[in-house]
Amino acid sequence: MEPGSDRERAADELRPVTITRRFTDMTPGSVMMEAGRTMTLVTAAVERRIPPWVESGTGWVTAEYSMLPGSSPHRVRRDRYAAGRSREISRLIGRSLRSAVNLRAMGEMTVNVDCDVISADGGTRTAAVTAGWVALHDALAWAAGEGITVSDPLREQVAAVSTGLVAGEARLDLDYALDAAATVDMNVVMTGGGRLVEVQGNAEGEPFSREELDELLELAAAGIDRLAAAQREATGWTPPR
Repeated sequence: MEPGSDRERAADELRPVTITRRFTDMTPGSVMMEAGRTMTLVTAAVERRIPPWVESGTGWVTAEYSMLPGSSPHRVRRDRYAAGRSREISRLIGRSLRSAVNLRAMGEMTVNVDCDVISADGGTRTAAVTAGWVALHDALAWAAGEGITVSDPLREQVAAVSTGLVAGEARLDLDYALDAAATVDMNVVMTGGGRLVEVQGNAEGEPFSREELDELLELAAAGIDRLAAAQREATGWTPPR
């Protein structure tokens, strides 16, 4: 590996993160997030209606995730990623973003968050959650400016990161090479206040201990704290009192 590659990062170090808002002009929320070589474009659009199963007077946030054909060395087939993996990740992103919002305060509107992976080098679902919050922030701010929602429904930040055990060492923010070598792989979603939203983890071979689980969660919490700081720097958002 070349100097400065992900394998030479400290175990508790994030990849370089760049969050660019207003990346396109067509939707109220539009964010390009770069985490090392992983690049994810997230847009957020507002509809003045809600799905039929949502309670009247309540808003909704939903997400769709996909990997574009040129996002990996082997061309990704669009029909393949319209299936199971994409749906599972889409639901994860949607659940994560809804945890940051007071849906009743939104009123009857839906924010559709679309996450398209342009370059995949590990951590695509976690990058989509982190960038998705920024796009959601901008879409809700636009909706307030248009009078679609009369209050600020955003109550919390939410961000996500991967961790894992690689050669017995707890590592943060796995790129593809580290992920492929990991014996334990975990994705963690947390609020900016440090509360857990979702934990997805598994052992690829040897089971791992409770102590190792706690170490991975602590590592993830520290990484998410830094990602939340990057979100605040990008948006200027401050938590409501």
